[in-house]
Amino acid sequence: MPACDFKMKSELVVNVQEKETSIALLEDSRLVSFQKESRNTAYAVGDIYLAKVRKLMPGLNAAFVDVGYDKDAFIHYLDLGPQYSTYSKFLEEAFDDKKKTPPNISKFPQEADIPKQGSVNDVLKQGQKLLVQIAKEPISSKGPRLTTEITFTGRYMVLIPFSSKISISQKIKSAEEKARLRQLVGSIKPKGFGVIVRTSAENKRVAELNHEMRTLVKCWEDTIAKMRRSTPPTLIYEEESRALGVIRDIFNPDFENIFVNDKETFEQLQNYVALIAPDRKDIVKLYSKNVPIFDNFGITRQIKSSLGKTVSFKSGAYIIIEHTEALHVIDVNSGNRSKATNDQETNALEVNLKAADEIARQLRLRDMGGIIVVDFIDMNKAEHRQTLFEHMREVMANDRARHNILPLSKFGLMQITRQRVRPVMDLATEETCPSCFGTGHIQPSLLFTDKLKEKLDFLVNDLDVKKFILYVHPFVEAYVKKGVFSLYGKWRREFGRGCRIVADESLAYLQYRAVNEKGEEIDLKEESDLNSSHSKSQTRSKRDKNES
Repeated sequence: MPACDFKMKSELVVNVQEKETSIALLEDSRLVSFQKESRNTAYAVGDIYLAKVRKLMPGLNAAFVDVGYDKDAFIHYLDLGPQYSTYSKFLEEAFDDKKKTPPNISKFPQEADIPKQGSVNDVLKQGQKLLVQIAKEPISSKGPRLTTEITFTGRYMVLIPFSSKISISQKIKSAEEKARLRQLVGSIKPKGFGVIVRTSAENKRVAELNHEMRTLVKCWEDTIAKMRRSTPPTLIYEEESRALGVIRDIFNPDFENIFVNDKETFEQLQNYVALIAPDRKDIVKLYSKNVPIFDNFGITRQIKSSLGKTVSFKSGAYIIIEHTEALHVIDVNSGNRSKATNDQETNALEVNLKAADEIARQLRLRDMGGIIVVDFIDMNKAEHRQTLFEHMREVMANDRARHNILPLSKFGLMQITRQRVRPVMDLATEETCPSCFGTGHIQPSLLFTDKLKEKLDFLVNDLDVKKFILYVHPFVEAYVKKGVFSLYGKWRREFGRGCRIVADESLAYLQYRAVNEKGEEIDLKEESDLNSSHSKSQTRSKRDKNES
């Protein structure tokens, strides 16, 4: 009987809310990547700004640059790139006479590369205009990290102005395919541009690559046109939405479903998938159920269990993750795990190997970067320490972020460096009491259903909202819907069938929120209600007056 090939099921779940967008990547229903950002995020990686040099720092061989952020952005001499001389003269000519046609990069003469050991004082001056790209987002007390090596990223390639080099992804192993792509890209690439060919370009036709090349060149032309009519600091070019960026970077034929709960984002994703894989556009699906999308796919529960300070895994073992300004520290503990048949050394190895699996997942899940120090359980045998090191390298092999792993030190510590581009994902999984707001004193919990009824009365009779959904904790939802003659049934008879109560796992025990039929949230916070009795009575009086 032939063996069956096991294929991992990959799904993307996009939760679009009023203020933020959350994206979860599931592999066999297990959360492996989670990204969350404001819908109006500025200074994201890839965004291009017209900025002004504020201060030179010769001691650091760098400069502080004003891009409009609260803290000055930072650019090092090496971040200027070897083609800075060409770049600088191009900008100077572009700004010189705005009435003239902007210079054509294909016909612009190439200058000699700037020396690697040069000084920032030789190439920058205070008040100078720069076209810069965000290389690292603001992290903690630091402003954005910048570069003048502008890039435009597509699915198949990365376009680099003021360069001429063609680089092929190392993940493409075939020498014949590398040669084909190099020759093909060289024939369609305009002069004055360099190209990095991505892994997804493997075996693609010339028409697909040419179409993307023209699209990226148009992005560059539009950027220069907008730059010439702008004054610093100004956002010139904005990277596409995070959802589109995730699909662009990780999409593959094995992707089974993309669920999204917002119609506009759904259309964007569907159009993009139709562009890169026309036969796969049906995998993008609009989620329209009343149950929160993350609850439906079990993501909320995984977030709360996986993104806290303590993360448990198999057999009672657990890891503790601490974040500091300089580095991340992970401590591995066996907990109450024990096996009578195994000695201490073997038991330590088993726990460490399973911890390595979870740590590799946590690095991706939290997008942890910089220096990571892992304190594994002590092992005396050198072969066991080597086994752990090799296993860690194996489970980290699929991590798309650049990383480096060192063998265990004599103190049993493993050092890992991982590319840090965005702030670490550190969600608060502990819940603040929504009833006392941290004071430690609440109204009797038995009266909570009475409070909910007051809210329903306020919504229907005072705010005149006839159709709405009241989201509550799953335990509360189960209680109010319990039995044939439930509170829920009674409330619907009293306040109308437009009143619906739905469970939301992201809410705390005595927390609630309401949305209208358009999905817009209605403010029902307890703090707002404390001083609202007078306004409520005024509303009732006004309503009664209008009715009479």
